[in-house]
Amino acid sequence: MTVPGSKIEIAGLHKRFGALAVLKGIDLDVKTGAVVAVIGPSGSGKSTLLRCINLLVTPDGGRVRVGEDSFTFPSERPPSAGVLARFRANTGMVFQHFNLFPHMTALGNVMEGPVTVRRMPKADAERLARDLLAKVGLADKADEHPSRLSGGQKQRVAIARALAMEPKVMLFDEVTSALDPELVGEVLGVMKSLAAESMTMVIVTHEIAFAREVADRVVFMRDGVVVEDGAAAQVIDDPSEPATRAFLSHFHKRARSA
Repeated sequence: MTVPGSKIEIAGLHKRFGALAVLKGIDLDVKTGAVVAVIGPSGSGKSTLLRCINLLVTPDGGRVRVGEDSFTFPSERPPSAGVLARFRANTGMVFQHFNLFPHMTALGNVMEGPVTVRRMPKADAERLARDLLAKVGLADKADEHPSRLSGGQKQRVAIARALAMEPKVMLFDEVTSALDPELVGEVLGVMKSLAAESMTMVIVTHEIAFAREVADRVVFMRDGVVVEDGAAAQVIDDPSEPATRAFLSHFHKRARSA
């Protein structure tokens, strides 16, 4: 049964790697235009959840729906390569590590998906790519190779590259954790602007203050299950579950001592 108004719907999601159960029956729905931040300790299954939403990792059980595309696992007939490619084009994902093509300029990296996957004429792809680089504040870096960009600039190119596929949703997996502290703000600023434009987003992050400010909801995961799910301010400022309180207490102490 589809949840009305939901752009992303996850039901009964299970994933294990060998003997290790990483996701243990996750249920999650994200309304169109909403921003959901997923927080929790390392090893709680947050990144695996994102990869299952994008089908970069195949779930062992449950249902994944993004927009009109729905998949149930296990399945007797796995989705074809063409179906997966189209699906992933609609579910943009940005990773902790930038994964840019080193031999291409920033412009070339952003153009590659529209030209190769969407078969867009190069002139149109270049216009789109330049517009998106301007959107992330990098219009003047279009002709630079990744080796000449800072970490924050590389991550903004990666965001522009994902947006070039004109996805229905955006998934962000700890996109600031590999950055020097002084570069975090420029990436979060781009994500904040996307939220203001009502892009549907799921963000795995340790940036708790950012999650409180930008997210509509915060989901706290631990040991492969959702422990708490609610309005961002409520979960972060006054969590109801002891595990959530214990996790957030470290961030609150750090904020008070800063």
